[in-house]
Amino acid sequence: MPGYFMGIDVGTTASKAILCSADGSMLATASSEYPMQTPQIGWAEQDPHDWWAATCDSIRSIRDQVDFAPGELGGIGLTGQMHGLVMLDGRGEVLRPCIMWNDQRAAPQCEQLEQRIGIQELLDRTGNRLLPGFTAPKIAWVAQNEPGILSRTGMILLPKDYVRYRLTGGYFSDVADASGTSLLDCRNRRWSAAMLEAIGVDESMLPHVTESPEPSSAISHEGAQATGLAEGTPVVAGAGDQAAQAVGCGIVQEGVVSVTIGTSGVVFASSDQWKTPQGGVLHSYCHAVPGQWHLMGVMLSAAGSLKWYKDTLAESTCMQESQTGRDAYDLLTEEAATVPPGADGVFFLPYLSGERTPWPDPDARGTFLGLARHHQRAHVTRSVLEGITFGLADCLELVRSAGIEARRIRISGGGASSTFWRQLCADVFKCRVATVNTTEGAAFGAAILASVGAGCHESVQGAVKAMIHEEEEHDPGPQAAMYETLLERYDQLYPALKDLFRTMARQQQDAEDTPQG
Repeated sequence: MPGYFMGIDVGTTASKAILCSADGSMLATASSEYPMQTPQIGWAEQDPHDWWAATCDSIRSIRDQVDFAPGELGGIGLTGQMHGLVMLDGRGEVLRPCIMWNDQRAAPQCEQLEQRIGIQELLDRTGNRLLPGFTAPKIAWVAQNEPGILSRTGMILLPKDYVRYRLTGGYFSDVADASGTSLLDCRNRRWSAAMLEAIGVDESMLPHVTESPEPSSAISHEGAQATGLAEGTPVVAGAGDQAAQAVGCGIVQEGVVSVTIGTSGVVFASSDQWKTPQGGVLHSYCHAVPGQWHLMGVMLSAAGSLKWYKDTLAESTCMQESQTGRDAYDLLTEEAATVPPGADGVFFLPYLSGERTPWPDPDARGTFLGLARHHQRAHVTRSVLEGITFGLADCLELVRSAGIEARRIRISGGGASSTFWRQLCADVFKCRVATVNTTEGAAFGAAILASVGAGCHESVQGAVKAMIHEEEEHDPGPQAAMYETLLERYDQLYPALKDLFRTMARQQQDAEDTPQG
């Protein structure tokens, strides 16, 4: 029986590789960063070649840390950022930079397609409304703005599946990641012929989809030469980062919900049945667990909002970090703890990249409200942490209203490292929250899927039982009742500002379009 499994995460900022044993013990980790380009406001692109180069660097770093024989690596699982549009020509060459998950340029195409297809028809076919970050409207944008690119396109891939192609030479994806394209019939776990026709894409231009633990391909001769791994090593289908993250936290049955506080914020709940929440307020996707689906609420800027705040408005904390050697985020959460819940009337709306859940609005903007002369930076800091947590609580409430019970919440991501923030979540969510024994998230989930595909575990549930357990727990404290009232106030803010956001976004766009002379 093979002793090692590898998970590879093609993330937003870096490619990460981990090596673990069949019992979940972490043996090595490595990552390699790459840039993101923003050629226009609201655009976000990356060069797929950078993902491959970084992945090769990470894998080789793992090999340097752990010396294992070729037969000891039982399999590789892939995960990564969802929704990205990678377009290849008939020879497998990249035609243009990837349009990423946080790119907002396709908002007009969303409106056009929803009017043409109908919102209810979209929900029936895919389980989701169209959002600018999804793959289908991006294809429509390319068709309208770069028709020559589309005419030369032979294959459309998601980011992790481009790395799979370079690693194995095969075109494959999984039902969980494919759910985020708006081209998959999620109920029946296959490409939707109706959606492909509506977008103008032939199914031959899309990879073959399988269940996440299925060994869909194997490392090619070229992939072996580039990475130092053995030719023929199985590569399972894997999953998009959110489904893999959920597997890595043990969210493989109803009743246990995950909250991930990363660059984006995600509330993820497994479901034994296919559900389409009314109005498409939640994403409804296939899970990485065969025969299961999941509901998901996504904030576009969770810990990303805190990072923005640290880098732009709390520069002295960064200086203090360099002087004392203490983590800047620890310093900020300690500062936030010095003021009472509610930040003495200051609220923050974390819409720095627009928003998806509960308000699908690319025009929404980050906002501070309630500032007065007596407020200090600590109040503003606490309002940022609370605003992010309130947004996650709104996602959680939508999951509950869809009939999914949240008996326990497992919290992960960078924000989960803060004791203060974990307790804040327990108070706002009105539920016990706990961490788990691994912090590797999506990459660890991908490795779990690889262990199942290799036959080391009979099922994803069995692998999770053997490899994951809860650690630090936090129950709601005396401040929970106060936060219930504060959340009600927070929920009044976006509806009151929605029209103003739209007006401001249109004025900004008009200013960009006006020639400067």
